[in-house]
Amino acid sequence: MPTFTAFTTLPGKPAAEKLGEALERMDPEPMGVGVFEIEDGSGLWEVGGYFTEAPDETALAVLAAAFGANPFVVSELPETDWVAKVRRELSPVAAGRFFVHGSHDADKLPEGAVGLLIEAAMAFGTGHHGTTLGCLRALDRLAEGGFVGRNVADIGCGTAVLAMAAAKIWPDPVLASDIDAVAVEVAAANVASNGLEGRVRCIEAMGFDSPVLAEAAPFDLVFANILKGPLIDLAPDMAAHVAEGGYVILSGLLNEQAPEVIEVYSANGFNLVHHEEIVDWSTLTMRKKDQDARK
Repeated sequence: MPTFTAFTTLPGKPAAEKLGEALERMDPEPMGVGVFEIEDGSGLWEVGGYFTEAPDETALAVLAAAFGANPFVVSELPETDWVAKVRRELSPVAAGRFFVHGSHDADKLPEGAVGLLIEAAMAFGTGHHGTTLGCLRALDRLAEGGFVGRNVADIGCGTAVLAMAAAKIWPDPVLASDIDAVAVEVAAANVASNGLEGRVRCIEAMGFDSPVLAEAAPFDLVFANILKGPLIDLAPDMAAHVAEGGYVILSGLLNEQAPEVIEVYSANGFNLVHHEEIVDWSTLTMRKKDQDARK
């Protein structure tokens, strides 16, 4: 079955969301519509639709003009077995002691490495992206320095690869949460595939807004591999839920966005411990000051 895409950009979230709603009402109807902020500081949003039939380009032009968007770019995608393609092209990833791999590469696990099985169909959070790789390296760095996480949470967990990594090297259970119900299901499936049932608990929650997280706090380590905006919004709650002397590992940031996040978290009582840049992406390790240090 052929697949067609139609993408455009325009300034401002309200207009982008309204254009996305209008796109959903097109005939032929798209099988999916996405509205995303372009994280480059431009203020532009991307609106796209996926179609099983060629979309009406005249109707798309009218929509673009009505909402002040750039002209839609329409493309036909070749039929592809995406899982097979990912398996061919995504090689295993080593991040310190951790080795992220699909089941087809299980025989490549180096001796002494900590294996993390993430299937190819779950491409985001496999360790190939600079943000996930940076977080795994940051975790390895903390563990190498003698830190042992006794109470760990992964906020916005996605595939739960970070929660599983912590659970594989430390004895205490780990909490993994995500705002998206499908992501929580994926996380739970990965936990089961890695033999970590009972060691990683997956829950649906927005940030720390969960009785499970509230009861478990304060945490001595929290992962948050999300985006700049949500990270900044989360800073006060992060300060409220992390123990004095506890760590946060933050990512999902472009390099130029890192200084603003460092400033916000510093204002909320955290010191920068380490900042790693991997291509365009930054990972921050920060530690919460104790009360005496704040005086």
